[in-house]
This record gives sequence, C-alpha cells and structure tokens, in this order.
Amino acid sequence: MKTVNLHEAKTHLSALVSAAAAGEEIVIAKSGKPMARLVPLAQKEPRKPGLLKGMTVPESFFDPLPEDELKAWEG
Repeated sequence: MKTVNLHEAKTHLSALVSAAAAGEEIVIAKSGKPMARLVPLAQKEPRKPGLLKGMTVPESFFDPLPEDELKAWEG
C-alpha cells in the first residue's frame, strides 16, 4: 500500500487513478494523517443477453390496482 500526501495526490491524480485501477491501494494523507483510500472498483460482469428468454408476464399484471393499494402508493 502506497501513501501520498494531498498535494502530491492532486498533482499526480491521473497516475494514481491508473495505479488504483491496476489493483494498487493508495492512501491519501493530509499533514501525515491518513484521510482517504484510493482503491480499484470491482469489475461488473458483462450482461448476458437472453437470460429472461421464454419468461412471460401474466395478463393480470396490467390490471388496475385495487383502490386501497393505489392509495397506499399515492400517499
């Protein structure tokens, strides 16, 4: 884990973000006191088309809501 002061972080932000994206953790300190941590984001898995293939919605899905439930949603 690398520690940099706030001034250095502002000056080299682009390089620090690239290092974090590559997996490095960077601590940003102010006056020697750790203030923040720059870490890589978890990568999302790409969407897989067709996961809901064959799924159907019943016709009742489109029916109006009962009055009591509609009032609960509208407040």
